[in-house]
Amino acid sequence: MEDNNKDRAETEELGLVQKTKGRHPIHCLTVIGQIEGHFEANNQMKTTKYEHVIPQLVDVQEDPDVEGLLIILNTVGGDVEAGLAIAELIRGITKPTASIVLGGGHSIGIPLAVSADCSFIVPTATMTIHPVRHSGTVLATGQTMNYLDSIQERVTGFVVENSNITKAKFTKMMMASNSLIMDLGTAVDGRTAVKEGLIDRIGSIGEALEYLYEEIEKRKG
Repeated sequence: MEDNNKDRAETEELGLVQKTKGRHPIHCLTVIGQIEGHFEANNQMKTTKYEHVIPQLVDVQEDPDVEGLLIILNTVGGDVEAGLAIAELIRGITKPTASIVLGGGHSIGIPLAVSADCSFIVPTATMTIHPVRHSGTVLATGQTMNYLDSIQERVTGFVVENSNITKAKFTKMMMASNSLIMDLGTAVDGRTAVKEGLIDRIGSIGEALEYLYEEIEKRKG
């Protein structure tokens, strides 16, 4: 009873489901609002803190009772380095992983979505592809531009390596000037994201869990 009360409290307070109780125990990780990295967001904004996420991913990899990972995304983006760090950890997990984009998977949320073994998106969700932005003071020097270019290459390379979209197509969508008002980039809905090869499948919780169950059972052989 004590364990059940603890699980319920963690679900209500932290949005954390340690282990689902279906055919196989799955850890559910939610990424919502802005991904917070080295600097805190304002108090009015929902955030996902990378220092909370990273220990969860280590636990998923190490806990023998956890057989798979489900990532649920509804994010506006956020800190690029923090987002890439989380995405790299997800990609490195050796257990079956699946992601679902609900609502939005914008900006650095795109690498997070494609980092899973199989990515899903609901038809009504949207994803915004745009160049890396920098907030705060920026020195207008060649070194600064080279640094921003190198970050962009890391993001683009990760997305291309972990999805079915080509670098040329992703770059074209990222640099489009006729889609977003006062900004470069492209906004796509769920079906377009799948059509363009950015996301693997249309689907929601049922399809994602069924994929994880099948992968777990396949690997057990």
